[in-house]
Amino acid sequence: MRRPSRAAVAVALAVGAVLAGSQQTTTAAAPAPALATGHGVLSPADRAPAANALPAARRPALGARLPTCTVDDVRTRFDRLRDWEQTMLDHERRLPSSYAPRDLVPVSRAGVAGVGSVRAVVVKDLRAMARAARKADAAFAVRSAYRSHASQRATFARWTRTLGYEGALRASARAGHSEHQLGTTVDLRAAGSTSSRFAGFGSTKAGRWTAKHAWRYGFVMSYPEGKTAKTCYKFEPWHFRYVGRELARDVHESGLTLREYLWRNVETVRFYAVADVG
Repeated sequence: MRRPSRAAVAVALAVGAVLAGSQQTTTAAAPAPALATGHGVLSPADRAPAANALPAARRPALGARLPTCTVDDVRTRFDRLRDWEQTMLDHERRLPSSYAPRDLVPVSRAGVAGVGSVRAVVVKDLRAMARAARKADAAFAVRSAYRSHASQRATFARWTRTLGYEGALRASARAGHSEHQLGTTVDLRAAGSTSSRFAGFGSTKAGRWTAKHAWRYGFVMSYPEGKTAKTCYKFEPWHFRYVGRELARDVHESGLTLREYLWRNVETVRFYAVADVG
């Protein structure tokens, strides 16, 4: 699915506003026109609300403020494998336990040291980013990549034993809520590092380089420094999610966190354009 441009998003908002306020009717025989929402042109069948859409009382209003980090289990509407670039996950929204990419390949396929697997769609840009980092003497390796629902459950349990439940919520995602389950997220370390600590990555040359340049290759730091209230998680300079170069550029230029950007430009826009207007 192609990424929505900012112009297309603006069009979607305008179309939604016009259609929502219109009193015109159409004949039953006339086919319903496709609706441009910024996520491609939707056919009449596509316009039906998803079975897992949020109930009316919990639908985001256009322009609504970013939700607080409420702990809940609401299945994200963008839960298909092809929705990887626009799926929003946080303390509330989750993937189904059955979500498991079928195109996983070892990170070594991208010429990167380390362990784990990523979806094939990530490989080309991960390889390009790794080459650029090596050229800048800022080589990195992968510490962790795809995690299954079961693996993330074990990870969160381990953090809970160490930090307690509340502390674990800021340091790790519950099963189903982790971006690692998408297969497009990597935790990085400096190449050659033997440290078991994550936090030091941000102060390494590799950490500084990726913080500045990763977006050029389609990767966004999901949990930047000082943004816990927006992202729900503490600063993680090692955690990068691949969303494609176009979306990564838009997120970078917006100055928003990925969660904020997806909420404003995907969650609210598409829900209203599809479910309420169509």
